[in-house]
Amino acid sequence: MAGAIARAACFRNGACLLYGWRRLRLTASCMTEPAIRIDNLVKRYAGSRGEEGKLALKGVSFDVPRGQIFGLLGPNGAGKSTIINILAGLVVKTDGDASIWGFDITRHPRNAKRSIGIVPQEIVFDPFFTPFEVLENQAGFYGIPKGERRSEELLAAVRLSDKRDAYARTLSGGMKRRLLIAKALVHSPPILVLDEPTAGVDVELRRQLWELVTELNAQGVTVVLTTHYLEEAEALCDRIAIINHGELIADKPTRELVEMTREKVVRISVDRDIDAPLREPFFRKVDAIGERTVEITYDRDEATAGQVLALVQRHGYAIEDVTTREADLEDVFVRLTSMGAGAP
Repeated sequence: MAGAIARAACFRNGACLLYGWRRLRLTASCMTEPAIRIDNLVKRYAGSRGEEGKLALKGVSFDVPRGQIFGLLGPNGAGKSTIINILAGLVVKTDGDASIWGFDITRHPRNAKRSIGIVPQEIVFDPFFTPFEVLENQAGFYGIPKGERRSEELLAAVRLSDKRDAYARTLSGGMKRRLLIAKALVHSPPILVLDEPTAGVDVELRRQLWELVTELNAQGVTVVLTTHYLEEAEALCDRIAIINHGELIADKPTRELVEMTREKVVRISVDRDIDAPLREPFFRKVDAIGERTVEITYDRDEATAGQVLALVQRHGYAIEDVTTREADLEDVFVRLTSMGAGAP
C-alpha cells in the first residue's frame, strides 16, 4: 500500500497537513489532540406543527485516539449516523463541540472537512463515469491541481487499475465499495470513516475490504468504523464506543469491553433424554439444544465449569461431551443496549 496511501502517514508524524498546494501549519497543542473529539454533542431535529422534535443526541462525549481503528456501534436509530453526518458537515449540531484533527468543525470547517474522508453506506458516484474520472472529479472538488492528483496510485491501491476506463456502473459490488474508499482518500485525509462498509456483501468481499482497511491503518490512517457485524468490530477495533438512544453507554478498549461480562456458556451432551428442567442457583440460563444437549450460562465469579458439570451429574446424567464458550462482544452489546443509558 505504498504511494498515495503511504503519504497519509505524514498526518500522524509530520508537522504539517499537505492539501494539494496548500500547507497548513499545526501548533504543538494541535498535534496532541485526538483524531476526533466529541464534547457534549447534542442534536435535536425540528418537529412539525409545533412539536418539540426528536432528540437524536443527548450530550455525547468521546475521543477517537490517533492511529487506531475505532468502532462506533449501536442499534438502528441510536445516533451513529447523526454523529457521522455532523462530522461530515451534512447536519448542523444543536449544541456541544466537535473537532477533527484539532480543527473545530464550527470555527474551522474547511480544515476539519479536509482532515476526514467519509465512505457512506450508499453507492454515491455517477454510474456513467469511469473510476479514473470519479477520482479526478473528486480531487477537483477539493481544489487539488491536476499535477498533484494521485488517481492512478489510488486505483492501484484499491486494486482497480484494470478497471480504470470501465463505466462505474459495470463494476461489481465489491469494486464499487473499493472505489468509494479510493474516492474518500483523494485528498489524503488522516481520518477515514467507514459507515457500514460491508452491509449486504459476501464473505469474500468482506475479507478483501478488511484487508484494505488494516493496510490503510498500518500506514497511519485513523479509521472510524460503524458496523452491525459485531465479530468484525471485535476482531478489528482497538477501541469501541457504544451509542444507544442518543447516549453514550460504553467507551473502552475492545478487550476491556468484552471482559465486562463475567458470563460463560458451557454446552453439555448427556447419555439420555433430559426429562426435567435443570435448575440450580448458579445457572443464569439453561437452553435446550436437543433432547440430550443443553447450553448452560453461568457467572464465572460464582462457579467454575467443573462445578457446573458436577451439578448436572448430580441430576443423574452422565456427561458425554462438553464445549465451552467465552462471552464475546455480541453478548456485551446485547446486555448494555438492553440496559439502556446509564450502563457501566
